[in-house]
Amino acid sequence: MQNLFDLTGKVAVITGGTGVLGSELSQGLASAGAKVVVIGRGAAKKDQVVADITAHGGQASGILCDVLDRENLLRARAEILDQYGTIDILINGAGGNRKSATTSPDLSFFDLPETDLDAVMRLNFMGTLLPSQIFGEVFAEKKAGVILNISSMASLQPLTNVVGYAAAKAAVNNLTQWLAVHFNKHYSPNIRVNAMAPGFFLTEQNRSLLTNEQTGELTARGRTILEHTPMDRFGEPSDLVGTAIWLVSEASRFVTGIVVPVDGGFSSFGGV
Repeated sequence: MQNLFDLTGKVAVITGGTGVLGSELSQGLASAGAKVVVIGRGAAKKDQVVADITAHGGQASGILCDVLDRENLLRARAEILDQYGTIDILINGAGGNRKSATTSPDLSFFDLPETDLDAVMRLNFMGTLLPSQIFGEVFAEKKAGVILNISSMASLQPLTNVVGYAAAKAAVNNLTQWLAVHFNKHYSPNIRVNAMAPGFFLTEQNRSLLTNEQTGELTARGRTILEHTPMDRFGEPSDLVGTAIWLVSEASRFVTGIVVPVDGGFSSFGGV
């Protein structure tokens, strides 16, 4: 049974691999035996994630790359193929939101800047589609591979305030299903595409929305979320690792085109 979850020898590319969730996924896949390529835009963070993995006996390398730049992605693909000879797994972890694309008492829906909404939509949707094109071409050629997209609970139950982010992640869910069918129908039944929809995690982008920066106490939004989360806590980055390993390993070899909530029961609870 353990062999089903073994990633030994697999080459895994993780975009957004320097973020809070991405770095945890990078370390998790490395612990399962994968050779991890950490894709990010910050040199210091990239080097730190790679160092942490190798310090624990894993194999990793890092590449600076903007997932919205096709030439960057092509260069990264060439470097990876030159070093490892193949790519087996792609995790599309790059994404995020902007305060300026989020409604608040100080910023109404009618005043949300178009440029910021465009940026959020592009980062989350095109930042998933473009790597899937560039790295997915390797899967199409060798007729095998796995793509795991990182969606959000906001994609399944549109949340107040985060209008652009929720819409972008909903588009990622649709893309996940489309890619699953497209790769199977046109290239190989051995190419799978799935997504995870994390619930509420204390990350850099939402910590200030869920907790008071000065006191550390829950905000009104944070309290509401916990009241609607049956497990009564925020997620920890390590909570994603098991689901990710399942979805990129042979353990889920007949699973494709799904979005898995990792949310402590939030999506199941109606509030009463």
